[in-house]
Parts: sequence; C-alpha cells; structure tokens
Amino acid sequence: MNRRRFLTIAAASAAVLASPAQAAPPLARIRGQALGTRVEILLAHPEAEALGARALAEIARLEAIFSLHRPSELLRLNETGCLAVPAFELLDCLTLTGRVHAATGGRFDPTVQPLWQLHAARFAAGAPPSAEEIAAARARTGWERVVFDADEVRLGRGMALTLNGIAQGYIADRVAALLTAEGLRDVLVDTGELAAPAGRPGGGGWPVTLAEEAGHLELRSAALASSAPLGTTFDTEGRAGHILDPRTGRPGPARWRLVSVTGPSAALADAASTAFCLMDRAEIEAALAALPGLRLAALV
Repeated sequence: MNRRRFLTIAAASAAVLASPAQAAPPLARIRGQALGTRVEILLAHPEAEALGARALAEIARLEAIFSLHRPSELLRLNETGCLAVPAFELLDCLTLTGRVHAATGGRFDPTVQPLWQLHAARFAAGAPPSAEEIAAARARTGWERVVFDADEVRLGRGMALTLNGIAQGYIADRVAALLTAEGLRDVLVDTGELAAPAGRPGGGGWPVTLAEEAGHLELRSAALASSAPLGTTFDTEGRAGHILDPRTGRPGPARWRLVSVTGPSAALADAASTAFCLMDRAEIEAALAALPGLRLAALV
C-alpha cells in the first residue's frame, strides 16, 4: 500500500471543476505514474494535453534518476557503490537531503535502505529481524559516509540509498518549475506530494482535505507533503511502520498518526515530514527553526 495514498491528501478538485471561472479553458487532468504512485497535474490551458505530455516526459526522465524499481542512476549507485558524473538532479536532491539530515539530528537518513530491505525480507518470511541482523545492517548505514560532488557519488562499503522520502517531493518541484517556465503558474502538481506555484485558475487557493480528521487548507504558492508511520507497514497486523529510526534500526515509535508540512519546497517538506514522524513536538519545533519557510500543517 502506498503510504501517501493511505494517509492524507485528496485535492478537492471537484469544487474547482465546478467553478464558473473555469469555463474557458476548462481544467484538464493529466495523469501518469512516478516512483510507484499515481501522478496528477491540474491545469487550464488551450494546449493542456501537449503541456501535460511534456510534464510526464520530465517525470519519466527524473524517475530514471531516482527509481529503486527500474533502471536508474540510483540503482547503479547502489549496485556499484560509485556513480561517475551524476545528474544534476541527483546531486541537488542529495544536497537537500544533507540539509534535512542536519536539521533533524540525523532522523532523515536515506542510508537506511539496507535496514529497509532487511525488515521487508524478514517480515515477508513471517518474523521480524533479529537484533544481530539489525546490528549488521546498521553497520552499513551512515549519512557521513556518503561523499558526492560534480564528478561522482561514492558510498561506503555495502551501503545503499533510498530517496523515497524526498524524491516524490523533488519531482513535484521540478514539474512545477517546468510548467512555470512555460508561463503556467495556476497549476497543481500531485506526485504524492503537492506543489502549487500559485493558486487555482480563476482565483483562490487549491482546496485540500487532510485525512485523519486533520482539517482542510487552501494551497497557494506553496507545497504540501505528508507522512504517516503506519501508512505502510512491514507486517500484516499493521504495527511495524515503514519509517525506520536510523538510531535503532527499527520502526520508529508511533508518536503521530499523521504529519503534514507546508513550505516553498515539496522536496524539503517531504523529507521533513518523514523525519518528524520520529520526533517529539519540541524536536520538531527545533528542526523547523533550522529549515526556514517550512511549517506544520497537521500533527495528529
């Protein structure tokens, strides 16, 4: 089950579609897939289909950088431990990762991929991993062992990365930037995280309903990302959440059912909402102070 679809966000686009202001041109829905989740782009333009096709092509290009499930730069990096001449987008995403890692005291750490693989395999076999197995996997983690510059990205021995906690937001940002460069600002990009460069066509913000009875908001000139620790679980009972604490190598404590973050960057909001699932309220507030522009939209 995809964590984003389970947990929170339903853009209330029916209200937008009913607005008389959308009569010419009508609001178009462009649908696709990225990183294993549904993508939807809402825009009103006479050439909506052509613009949407361009956006979907950009998503496919970015997926060939970040995917863990199809050939990509990230997969090559994980397989070999070294990637020469990495794409700008990979370097950019790793730089943003470093910011959130530092601001959250290391709670956001994409080097947990060996731990994630261990938990997935052991729970699929019917039992959680042992303490010894977790310790061995933790020895192959550590953000400080990831080295990157324009020439190469290099991982420590036996390491692997997952960018699933930031890449969906990053792709939303990039698609929104592409459409803005084409002169469209009143669009909504939903890659599992939301990016709205401005408001909805005809005025006002994009109405968004947050799940878990967390309320409603209007998204305008901002991004929104959410995480739920139990949105995806390793076990059939729904108790072992998918967000792993890098300090213990185990699923984090169930402090929150839902964390939603808004800000100027969907990538930063995505990474922050993931890390905040592992943090108490005081720690979250301290991290927000180190990440200017981000704020909590929901914490339940």
